[in-house]
Amino acid sequence: MSTSLSRVQLRVRGYHLDGYGHVNNARYLEFMEEGRWDFFDQHPEMIKELHQAGRAFVVVNLNIDYLAAARQGDDLEVMTGIIDVGERSGLCHHRIVRKDGTVIARADLTFVLLDMRANKAAAIEGEVREALAALTLGKEAFSA
Repeated sequence: MSTSLSRVQLRVRGYHLDGYGHVNNARYLEFMEEGRWDFFDQHPEMIKELHQAGRAFVVVNLNIDYLAAARQGDDLEVMTGIIDVGERSGLCHHRIVRKDGTVIARADLTFVLLDMRANKAAAIEGEVREALAALTLGKEAFSA
């Protein structure tokens, strides 16, 4: 397993459900955010590098495919990793899988680096680019 792939385990609770008895679509955003927090917990040097450069990650687009329903008591794994880094944006992939192997949801999240002083998107370059590139993996890592 790549150390660039975050894996978070969680159990679906009653408060995650909507009126139909399955996980509310908005909750998946929270599950994926938990995956991103875990990713950065595993790579604290990345956050340090960003802060030293006066940069912050900002989500600019999120595309989610909901593939199956998750219900109360289901054990899920949220996988998170960076799959592409361009000159001005990057792509983070999420996959949520039930314990039985069923893919519940998958998403591609586009981020930019915000120059916090100028309050605008900045180029991904220098040491920050090198650090992100070192953590980049392919989507095939999510099927393992």
